[in-house]
Amino acid sequence: MLMRMSTLFLRTLREDPAGVDAPGHRLLVRGGYVRQVAPGVHSWLPLGYRVLRIVESVVREEMDAIGAQEVHFPALVPEELFVRSGRLAMYGDLLFRLADRKSARYVLGPTHEELFTTLVKGEYSSYKDYPVSLYQIQTKYRDEARPRAGLLRGRDFLMKDAYSFDLDAAGFKRAYERFREAYVRIFTRLGLDFRVVDAVSGAMGGTESEEFLALSAQGEDTLVQCTQCDYAANSEAAQLAVPAAQDIAGQDAVRVLDTPDTPTIETLVARLNELDLGREFTAADTLKNVVLKTREPGSADWELLIVGVPGDREVDLKRVEGALDPVEVEPAEAADLAGLATGYIGPQGLIGIRYVVDPAVVPGSSWVTGANEPGRHAVNVVCGRDFQPAAEIGAVAIRPGDRCARCGGELTISRGIEIGHIFDLGRRFSDTFGLNALGPDGKPVPILMGCYGLGISRLVGALAEQHHDDRGLIWPAVAAPADLHVVVAGNSDTVREAGERAAAELGDAGLQVLIDDRSVSVGVKFADAELLGVPRIAVFGRGVAQGVVELRQRATGEATDIPLEHLRDALAVAK
Repeated sequence: MLMRMSTLFLRTLREDPAGVDAPGHRLLVRGGYVRQVAPGVHSWLPLGYRVLRIVESVVREEMDAIGAQEVHFPALVPEELFVRSGRLAMYGDLLFRLADRKSARYVLGPTHEELFTTLVKGEYSSYKDYPVSLYQIQTKYRDEARPRAGLLRGRDFLMKDAYSFDLDAAGFKRAYERFREAYVRIFTRLGLDFRVVDAVSGAMGGTESEEFLALSAQGEDTLVQCTQCDYAANSEAAQLAVPAAQDIAGQDAVRVLDTPDTPTIETLVARLNELDLGREFTAADTLKNVVLKTREPGSADWELLIVGVPGDREVDLKRVEGALDPVEVEPAEAADLAGLATGYIGPQGLIGIRYVVDPAVVPGSSWVTGANEPGRHAVNVVCGRDFQPAAEIGAVAIRPGDRCARCGGELTISRGIEIGHIFDLGRRFSDTFGLNALGPDGKPVPILMGCYGLGISRLVGALAEQHHDDRGLIWPAVAAPADLHVVVAGNSDTVREAGERAAAELGDAGLQVLIDDRSVSVGVKFADAELLGVPRIAVFGRGVAQGVVELRQRATGEATDIPLEHLRDALAVAK
C-alpha cells in the first residue's frame, strides 16, 4: 500500500497545542493523528486511525488464539438492566443517560457485563454448553469529571472487554491464565514496557485481580515494586510490612495531658518533648485521625469515617477509595465536623462514627492521640484495649523505602498507565440475572465469570508516551502507521522518479509505504518525518546518482547507505 503526503488528509503543527499536558499526546496532536472535539472526546485522523486499527488487530489475533469468540453489543443499553445489577447507583454521575421519544430510559455502556450475562443466559442452558469465552471491541462512554492526558482518560474510548463463563473454580482458573498469558503476549508484541501487578477489583470482583501497567510518568496509577522479590502491586492493593502485634498486658494506663495550641502533629510533638515525660517523642509515636465522609451508591446521605494512621504518615485517599469501592469517599469539610474536637480527635470514646485504622496500627500498640477535648491529648492509648477499630484498610501513602510484606525488601515507587485489568467476577452477575446451567443430575449449577478489560485507544496513548523524543514520535514497528517513510530530498526528475518507483514497488510487495512527495522544503520533510515517527526513513537525495539511498532508523538516528536494488532486502532484515 502506498500513501502520498501530497494527498493524505494530514496537517502537522509546528507548535505545541495549548492545554495539552502529556508529551506523547502533544505529539499525537502535532502529528495530525488525533484532534480534540471536546474535553475527553477525540476524532481519529487517517494516520491515527491506522495505528488504532493495528493495535486492535493485535488484540483480536491474541483473543482468537485462545478460543475467545467475538460478539458485538449496542452502545445503547436499557437502563433497567443497570438498575437490576445495581450499577446505575454504583456508577452514578459517570453514566451518560438518555431517554427516547417514548420516554424509555437508556445508558451509554461504560462496560457490558449485563448484556454479556443475559446473552449467555438466553442461549445456553446445559452444563454441556460450557465453558465459553466471549469478547467484544466496542466504544465505551464515561462522563469523567476531569478528562486528562488525551487518550489516557477520555469520555469515549475503544475498549476490548471479555468474559469467561465456567462451571467451577478450576475452569475459571484455566480461563484466567489463558487471558493473562494473552495479555502478556499483546503488550510484548506492541513493544510496551509494562508490569503485571496485584490490584483491587472493587465492587465487582472476587479474589483474583491483576492490572497491567505501562510505565510512564503520565500514568495515574502508582506502581509499588520490591527490590528483593518479584512483588509488584498497584498502590491501592499494596501490602506493607507492619510491626508485630504487642502484648496488651502490662501496658501503662491512659493519661490525659493539657496540650493547648497543639492541633497539628508538629506542635504536639514539640509540646510533648517540653513536658519531660521521660522519653523523646517523634511524629511516629502519635496517632493521626483523619476525618473523611462516605456515601453508599445511590444514597443522598453522607456518613463520617475516621481513619487512624501513624502521625508521620499521610492518608492516600485513592487507597481508601480502592478499599471501600463502590462507596464514594471525600475529605470532610468544616461543616461536617460539628461536635468534634478538631485537631484533638482520638479513637477512644467515639460514638456513632465508624473508625478504621491502617494495618500499621497493630493490636497492642500504644499511641499519643487526641483526648476529644480542645487543648488536650492522651498518652498510652492502646489499640485493642482503649479502642477497637471497626476494620483495617491500607490507608497510608506509600513511600520509597517502605518494606515489602512478603520478604521485607525495600519498595520503590513509580507511575504507570493502566492498560489492562483481569479479575474474578465470581457469581456477582450470574446470581443477579439467574445465569445457571443444568448439571448432569438435573440440578442448577451457578456460572462463575471472569472479566478481562483492555483499553485499545488507551494503548495508542501509552505507546505515544513511552515511544517519543523531543523531535517526535517513535512508533514500534508493529504499531507504526507505515513500514517506511520515503523522503524525496531532491528536486531533480531523476531523484523524484527513483523515489516514486521504489515506493510503488515496495507497496506492491506488501509493505505499507508513506512517501513525502510534497512541494515543500527538505527541512520541512525531515521535520515531519521525525514528528510522524515511522520507524524507518528512506532518503532519496544526491546518492541516487550513484544508485544509493540513505536508510535511517528513527529510534537510533543510525543512517546507512543502501544500494537501491538492495533496499527491499534491507527493510526485510531491519523489520
